[in-house]
Amino acid sequence: MVEWCLPQDIDLEGVEFKSMASGSHKIQSDFIYFRKGPFFGLACFANMPVESELERGARMKSVGILSPSYTLLYRYMHFLENQVRHQLEMPGHYSHLAAYYEDKKGVLHAGPGRGSSLPPVYWLPSIHRYMSQFIKFFGEQILILWKFALLRKRILIFSPPPVGVVCYKVYCCCCLANVSLPGIGGTIPESKPFFYVNVADIESLEVEVSYVACTTEKIFEEKRELYDVYVDNQNVKTHHDHLQPLLKINSADREKYRRLNEQRQMLLYSQEVEEDYNPCEEDLFVLFFLEQNNRIFQTLLEVSASQDKTLTAEHARGMGLDPQGDRSFLLDLLEAYGIDAMLVIDNPCCP
Repeated sequence: MVEWCLPQDIDLEGVEFKSMASGSHKIQSDFIYFRKGPFFGLACFANMPVESELERGARMKSVGILSPSYTLLYRYMHFLENQVRHQLEMPGHYSHLAAYYEDKKGVLHAGPGRGSSLPPVYWLPSIHRYMSQFIKFFGEQILILWKFALLRKRILIFSPPPVGVVCYKVYCCCCLANVSLPGIGGTIPESKPFFYVNVADIESLEVEVSYVACTTEKIFEEKRELYDVYVDNQNVKTHHDHLQPLLKINSADREKYRRLNEQRQMLLYSQEVEEDYNPCEEDLFVLFFLEQNNRIFQTLLEVSASQDKTLTAEHARGMGLDPQGDRSFLLDLLEAYGIDAMLVIDNPCCP
């Protein structure tokens, strides 16, 4: 239940399920990013043992905040962590929360797309640590996620609690799909981070054509109509036959992964040698995929503007793609973005 909130007239239906992940009773503390209508939320959860039969031996609370954008929510993390401890130890004392609200309050306009239209770049200072973990965790499979993210597929990441680190994986996934070329993306939905979702979100997910989210509820795996790609630990899978070819790592993927790691090593070396050298791993990661995406779409736009509109194996190699291994990805890309070009790369012959 929601025991206290400011302002009191805001619609918080279902927020109690979003700010306390399913299965949280098994852990001591966590943080959760989530989406509530057009807003984004951050909640800090804590669990404290108490000698009370009424509370069944444990007191669990979350303290959270809503904002039109998720990019600055991290600034409130420290305050929320302190306050949830305070609420566990002194339940019912809300003066610090009320004062903080008065100091920071803004008007939450319920306009469409306010928060999601912000590019997910330069999000939080500690993100490069999670970017590094994200790359190490998924390895070469990061290129599979990249293709699905670029095609704006519905990506659902399953993990048991704690869910905070998994929320960062959602963000990292969205970073894979940035494109900065004008004229691209007008026909395709934005890459939207939904962060944590649970069974209370099923109805809203049913109408979404594109999202990246995470959940702690295994029941979602059976609800195939809600997602295109399901990620469980390092296992990336899809139930759609036409997307199966995208699950295979090809030679161009391996080359991209090699280059990404090479650039990371150079960055780490530069940081050791030159103390004033500031770029962080997040910048490198975001820029690597941004440049890759821009190169692909620049080529596709040039081909679609040419007289014969023919996309060849040479074009594919020039975009850093495998002419055979990425054939199905290229076809999906042309269709998803409404680019008028014809692929003339033959299917590999069957033996």
